[in-house]
Amino acid sequence: MDQIRYRPIKRSKLRLWAGKWYFTTRRYMKWITNRSIIAKRKQKDVLPFVSFVHKTPLMRNLRNVDNWMQRNKVINLKLGAERLDGLILMPGETFSYCQSIGKPTRGKGYVDGMVLFYGGFKSGVGGGLCHLSNLIYWMTLHTSLTVIERHRHSYDVFPDAGRTQPFGSGATCVYNYLDLQIRNESAFAYQLKFRLTDDELIGEWRSEEQTKYKYEIYEKEHQILSQPWGGYIRHNTIYRKVRNESGELITDEFVTENKALMMYAPLLSQA
Repeated sequence: MDQIRYRPIKRSKLRLWAGKWYFTTRRYMKWITNRSIIAKRKQKDVLPFVSFVHKTPLMRNLRNVDNWMQRNKVINLKLGAERLDGLILMPGETFSYCQSIGKPTRGKGYVDGMVLFYGGFKSGVGGGLCHLSNLIYWMTLHTSLTVIERHRHSYDVFPDAGRTQPFGSGATCVYNYLDLQIRNESAFAYQLKFRLTDDELIGEWRSEEQTKYKYEIYEKEHQILSQPWGGYIRHNTIYRKVRNESGELITDEFVTENKALMMYAPLLSQA
């Protein structure tokens, strides 16, 4: 494991601005030249079959995070979910989280929420939208859809607090250069559906045909490794078991590897 790469690096404001400008410009150029068909059509009528449904709590007990950031996150999630609700992903099309959500601005109603930033957090317009991309990525792993772009968090900022999913099973997104992209390589259409209750964000991938497979996502090689410079790296690999309707194992496949710099002591209390 590359220990130097994961050691904290302090960068100047100019360096951060220049890096963001470079990657943002490169993404815009890629959008211009990209020949992929991006999913854009939405419909109110829902597709008949539920491929996978999952729900996550809107609020979490996070150390040193003011409650107003989480309340504002819910406002941003409502706006983001409305942008995606009913989106149809046809065979051969690609879903782009950044292009579907668009740039979060105050003019669109987005407010300041919590944004993870180089091992810590700060407030930023649209903060909390990664909650939505995390949910979409997790749901997609339970379908026949193909993830073609996904970015992991480079920092593990908060201790686990009652999580039921493996570490590193989300997808961070930053408009526009860190995207979540999903391609439909199947023979039938999929549809995203979302709703918010008082306590939860609920998402669905629906489809034209009944799914013939069941998916189990699990982790291997979960480790917390002490580094010579005094910090800790958290590491694991994510795998997926695919079974047919009879429960027979079709494949046990590698999904991704996660490495993140821990920003808290490994045995720190969740409270």
